Amino acid sequence: MIDLHCHTLFSDGELIPSELVQRAEIMGHKAIALTDHVDMSNLDFVLPRLLKAAEDLNRFHRTKVLAGAELTHVPPDLIPELIAQARRMGAQLVVVHGETLSEPVEPGTNLAAIRGGADILAHPGLLLPEEARLAAEKGVMLEISARKGHCLANGHVAGLGLQTGAELVVNTDTHAPGDLINKDQARKVALGAGLDQKQADQVYRNSLGFLEKALQRADR
Repeated sequence: MIDLHCHTLFSDGELIPSELVQRAEIMGHKAIALTDHVDMSNLDFVLPRLLKAAEDLNRFHRTKVLAGAELTHVPPDLIPELIAQARRMGAQLVVVHGETLSEPVEPGTNLAAIRGGADILAHPGLLLPEEARLAAEKGVMLEISARKGHCLANGHVAGLGLQTGAELVVNTDTHAPGDLINKDQARKVALGAGLDQKQADQVYRNSLGFLEKALQRADR
């Protein structure tokens, strides 16, 4: 399993980074990303702590730890600016909290995340075809979510990804220990979104490709 969207107690998760990573390693994760909720008020507080945690934990764990941020309920006009700020601060990935059906996310968030060049548009809800096409052009991955509520539009998102060539990834959006899943469970989430076995395997390869690029950047 490669999970590129997880939360710790630095936002609304239940676990400190070290316990989250330990649990992921026991479950056989190849990599896990710490992507706590941030906006303009706390990005400069949260991200440096996640970067430090990832640096230290990578010395002792086989599971690779990436540090990033999930821009959450940020006004769309500010999203590109905060994506750029997070990257300048060293974020290894930037996730944007998309227009999920289960929360009142401001319309225009999906488009702003794509135009701003986020790495992952999380649980994007009723994403528009033109937005999916732009995501494909800009290399923004679309998330198929294993999280209750956020998964309601998985089939729609998966279908648009296949139609437009936008890369799809399965993430858990973990907040609690029971949210973590293994690779076989992630494959079932992909299949449940309407993908076939070959397409589900490609979803995992998308995550692996991102991980390899992130690690290469870190080694430079």
